[in-house]
Amino acid sequence: MIVEMYEVAVYGSTSGAVASAIQAAKLGRKTVLISPHDHIGGIQVEGLGSTDIDNQTEFQNSPSVGGLALELHRRLSKYYGRLDWLEEVLAERKKVPEVWKFEPRVLEEVIRSWLDEYSPLLSITKASLSAVERDGNVVTGLKLTNGQLVRAKYFIEATYEGDFLAAAGISTALGREPSAQYNESLAGVRDDTRYTQFEVPIDPYREAGNVSSGLLYGISSEPFGKPGDGDQHLAAYSYRLPLTDVEGNKLPIYKPEGYDPSHYDLHRRYLQAGGKLYLPRLKGIPNRKTDLIGSEAVLSTDLLGMNDDWPSANDQGRQKILDETATFTKGLLWFFANDESVPLEIRQEWSKFGYCLDEFPDNNHFPRQIYVRDARRMVSDYIITQHTASEHDGEEHDPYPVAIAYWPTDTHCARRVVRDGVVHNEGFIFKDKHQWRPFGISYRSLVPKRSEAINVLTATCPSSSHVGYGAVRIEHQFYELGQACANACDIALRESDALACVQDVSYEVLRERLLEQGAILDVSLVGKPDFTLV
Repeated sequence: MIVEMYEVAVYGSTSGAVASAIQAAKLGRKTVLISPHDHIGGIQVEGLGSTDIDNQTEFQNSPSVGGLALELHRRLSKYYGRLDWLEEVLAERKKVPEVWKFEPRVLEEVIRSWLDEYSPLLSITKASLSAVERDGNVVTGLKLTNGQLVRAKYFIEATYEGDFLAAAGISTALGREPSAQYNESLAGVRDDTRYTQFEVPIDPYREAGNVSSGLLYGISSEPFGKPGDGDQHLAAYSYRLPLTDVEGNKLPIYKPEGYDPSHYDLHRRYLQAGGKLYLPRLKGIPNRKTDLIGSEAVLSTDLLGMNDDWPSANDQGRQKILDETATFTKGLLWFFANDESVPLEIRQEWSKFGYCLDEFPDNNHFPRQIYVRDARRMVSDYIITQHTASEHDGEEHDPYPVAIAYWPTDTHCARRVVRDGVVHNEGFIFKDKHQWRPFGISYRSLVPKRSEAINVLTATCPSSSHVGYGAVRIEHQFYELGQACANACDIALRESDALACVQDVSYEVLRERLLEQGAILDVSLVGKPDFTLV
């Protein structure tokens, strides 16, 4: 077995992994980025080009973007020849969503170049984790599927799934807590799901009115349950889909192998009942590309109930989920553009668009990975909850912020079930039922319990409830958390020859470092949402 020695080891392919690795190397630390995927950059290199910056009516969150997250956007703007425009937007505090948007292929190119700047101090290994070695509450090494054993002083979890945390035996949560656990009114089964809800009643059975005929594809037989009860369901995943209407860059929407027309019977019945399908639209991404996010409509590309097994599945199991959901998603686009049950004007609009020939050339121009919005979350001594993100029933602002979460508590629907005899989408939380607020993401949410590990941090799975995580899980915020994790590792490495505990890192030193690096930590400076505009 090949043994490699490092000061900092980062596990993941996400935005948080990129930031952690770059910041650690910038500080002169011998660093390894272990990427379980061939393409590094997370969902932003897999289709998410319409960033969650300044794209909502009632708030402007760009003043909270700093540090490496802002440097990334400066690099992107330089690539596009719009850096002066970005600097003007920043200087005058303008709200211009388009200046923050990009193409996935461009982001991957920018990230690849950025990582290369720190070679050979920063090494990149593409392999998955097979086991974690530890000595008490000290993680000592990672065994990888390529036969390497990576040893390091400090380790950063930077997957969306929390794979390293689970393998290391660090406490995590999965699914939705009951409302009573943290006294969260938005937790658990949702009694009143309004966002992306059916506006017309739809019979759920294959033969209308015949319970014994079984349910239409995509509807769970699980009982609705009791509002507020917890369960193991996850917010729906989806592919983030860049399509284009540029003829010279368009692969027409095609019928996928394995297409099953019965999988879209719910959509046909919805149309028959007077329901409205949605249309692809351009959002200001360069070169006329869409970014279909999954929740544009009642029946869009969100995969309700199709991804619950993802976090616990192995590589082969996840590939199976990817294959099945890719077939369904490609089939859905084919249905929109070709099925005779779809109104002609809708078919014509969808037929104008196709897959981008300059994106994902190694996967027939379809994203290689899915948007993992919700998986394992670390459980530490401090937990981000609905109250952390609430204006009126909220807790005091935490005194140890390393970044600002400026986004509503946002979790997509978790289930599609039968309720009162009709189809019901359940679980969406977005801007409803409470007045949310921006808040400082505490350093304490990035470190595990001392009894479980003293040399581990996480940039992407902070200690949080299901509701609380919905406000944290934004890509530019993961960059900022990754930057904080790397700085904490460097501070710990400087404190003594012995292994210093990440729980004991001086926050004052960390704060000063982050401010010098352009981080935004004072929540009073970034503004608040104006709910009168909703």
